[in-house]
Amino acid sequence: MAKKEIQFSLVYRDMWQSSGKYVPRKDQLAKIAPVIIDMGCFDRVETNGGASEQVNLLYGENPNQAVRTFTKPFNEVGIKTHMLDRGLNALRMNPVPADVRKLMYKVKHAQGVDITRIFCGLNDPRNIIPSIKWAKEAGMTAQATMCITYSQVHNAEYYINLAEELIANGAQEICLKDMAGIGRPAMLGTIVAAIKEKHPDIIIQYHGHSGPGFSVASMLEVAKAGGDVLDVAMEPLSWGMVHPDVITIQSMLKDAGFLVKDINMKAYMEARSLTQEFIDDFLGYWIDPRNSKMTSLLVGCGLPGGMMGSLMADLKGMHAAINANLTKRGKAALSEDELLVELFDEVQRIWPMLGTPCLVTPFSQYVKNAALMNLYSKSMEEKPFTRMDPAMWGMILGKSGKLPGTLAPEIIELAKEKNMEFYTDDPQALYPDVLPQFIAEMEKNGWDRGQDDEELFEFAMHEKQYREYKSGQAKEQFNKDLLERMEKAAQAGQPVKFLSAADKRAILHPNAEPLEANLSGKVMWELDFNEDSKAPALGTLYKEGDVVCYLQTPHGIEPIRAYCHCRIVSIEKEQGATAVKGDALCWVEKVDLVEEVIENVKKTAKKVKGAIQEAVKKADTEIIAGKDSKWKMTKNHK
Repeated sequence: MAKKEIQFSLVYRDMWQSSGKYVPRKDQLAKIAPVIIDMGCFDRVETNGGASEQVNLLYGENPNQAVRTFTKPFNEVGIKTHMLDRGLNALRMNPVPADVRKLMYKVKHAQGVDITRIFCGLNDPRNIIPSIKWAKEAGMTAQATMCITYSQVHNAEYYINLAEELIANGAQEICLKDMAGIGRPAMLGTIVAAIKEKHPDIIIQYHGHSGPGFSVASMLEVAKAGGDVLDVAMEPLSWGMVHPDVITIQSMLKDAGFLVKDINMKAYMEARSLTQEFIDDFLGYWIDPRNSKMTSLLVGCGLPGGMMGSLMADLKGMHAAINANLTKRGKAALSEDELLVELFDEVQRIWPMLGTPCLVTPFSQYVKNAALMNLYSKSMEEKPFTRMDPAMWGMILGKSGKLPGTLAPEIIELAKEKNMEFYTDDPQALYPDVLPQFIAEMEKNGWDRGQDDEELFEFAMHEKQYREYKSGQAKEQFNKDLLERMEKAAQAGQPVKFLSAADKRAILHPNAEPLEANLSGKVMWELDFNEDSKAPALGTLYKEGDVVCYLQTPHGIEPIRAYCHCRIVSIEKEQGATAVKGDALCWVEKVDLVEEVIENVKKTAKKVKGAIQEAVKKADTEIIAGKDSKWKMTKNHK
């Protein structure tokens, strides 16, 4: 009997996002892709999806270019690429209109993505089945995904029935997405065996995080039960809260008698080195060291390990407030460890009360936040569930889909007290089509819809982040954040290179150019020669040919003019300083003066509008109060 072949998929996107926040830039992805190919052991690579494209926008880069750059080398050698797709939420944290979801598959297929991994945190087939249809229509392989967790609701029978429904509705592959790594190996084996017995040709892929420690055993059980593809990682972003390393899994399966591809270790070490290089470049400043450690504490609460960093940050923020409340009431303060245990216990307690949603983005955050706010309410001697946000209520009321379990009576009663209505129809119906309005705005702004409408898609999918990317605000904010993190790391004694003024300027203003002295002399920003004469404020605009400053030389006063439309971003020479020919007097960034004027006019108009509204509001108040009989106006005046 021939050995069964097990294929490996490198989850390069998830490796990063389970470790920290950001993913590599386009140039870095182009650098690593050939090396991943040279490793010779991967049949698939996860290239995008989840929040990867959103974070590209957040650091001021174009995600479409990044996806095309990364997929192209794999397409050329026959390695299949796949993305993570949140079903109703597509590539964001909240529901997406149907026309934007449909467009996503057309765009992603055109960009070189072969497979879409469609999941719903509630495992509601209604949020997955439309995507199966749209993905196939666009030419993609539809991999329907079951979010794996462990509860009274989520047993083997539950998943076997769910897989059957998804396959009946056109799913070409099935993925077991064990996002917290808490799926029990035996249960996973039972699920896979049952699916394979009825559907032997259906490809089954297993995705298991390593946080609580089950995933290696789970991978072996899945393989023995008939699984086809396993998601793996590689150093320095393996293990911890991430995924098992390909070397370990390959060796284990080889020993167990499976057919697996050999690993080119020279290429592995090169890919390892490059990944570390990307970490050292800038990505590591957003990687939480706690995500490199495994913990069995996750077994009980079932939370994804990838959120441990944010969880601990939230806990730290609430720790002092909770202890202040406890102390005020004469109760003992809690240590951070004690509070962590209480939080995990509270998650376990309220999870079934909230309908037992799978603890995956965004529902893991909802349940964790509810548990944390309950602890705060407890410290205030308030009732639980009094501080739930609208997003949590949206899940409870059915606006994100049908909950797997049953809501506790007290939750239903609380909703009634708030006059909230439960929704049982298809959640997609709550979110009407929006593409025409985005198309109209792009045309009005003169924005290119992009190759295969990819820019239109990004705008409609990530409206706020796309606007900030287009304006340059995202890049500016990211650079400021990076500089702060670098300085903080340096202060903490971490191995960060010394940041000179030039280094800081390069980070904050990567497109800046020097305005140089064309001869030697004394710098005069102003010609009144008063002691309080000074350099212009940062951000000051100049038209091409405008005098920016002067140089006092033995031969007279020479003007230094702007060589383009620009704004000053950094001053190098203060009033009265001596400059040698070739010295940078200041650094400037080129600007589109027309756009700049328009933007300034908009800002001014906004301020004027605000002032008028405030004045009218004040007049209304005075009139109503009868303080000014001279005004013959009504409350409804414009």
